Amino acid sequence: MRIYTRTGDTGETGLIGGQRVPKDDPRVDAYGTVDELNTVLGIARCYLHDQPDLNQLLEHIQNELFDIGAELAAPPERAAQFQSLEERHITALEQAIDQLETELEPLRQFILPGGTLASAYLHFARAVCRRAERRVVHLSRLSTVNAAIIKYLNRLSDLLFVMARVANRRAGVDDVKWGEPGWRRKRTPQEGKQP
Repeated sequence: MRIYTRTGDTGETGLIGGQRVPKDDPRVDAYGTVDELNTVLGIARCYLHDQPDLNQLLEHIQNELFDIGAELAAPPERAAQFQSLEERHITALEQAIDQLETELEPLRQFILPGGTLASAYLHFARAVCRRAERRVVHLSRLSTVNAAIIKYLNRLSDLLFVMARVANRRAGVDDVKWGEPGWRRKRTPQEGKQP
């Protein structure tokens, strides 16, 4: 079987079941962004070999995202066949957040993405996750979507934020706080004068 099929050369792709839709269809955009998220998580895992608990958690999440992608790639009349996401999956994310937060100091201000490479990629994944959530919300306004997917992505972005902070903490790297050092410092009257 060849990797290329030439069936998408006219700008269309097939949903599960064979229905052809444009490649910029909201459904394709939604599951494509979930696939992008999965890819970024794969990169993040490359920098988490020394943290097997985080690595294994992300591997588990990658499998769940693959299931979500399959469900989104099916037209509404077939989506129930692929529906695997339930409330227990969302609860599991919440429990992971609660457990990891015990390692962190309370956050009192915004932080900038960065620190270690692992943390930076987890922040990148968080941003892509938010975009995936927006795409699925948009799709849900046009078609039937399992509401658990939206909740899952919302909770997953929270988990990725916490994981990014934990990755920095375990590496002994401080989070980069927004506005430091002196980023938005006010000018003195003398500094504000033009020469």
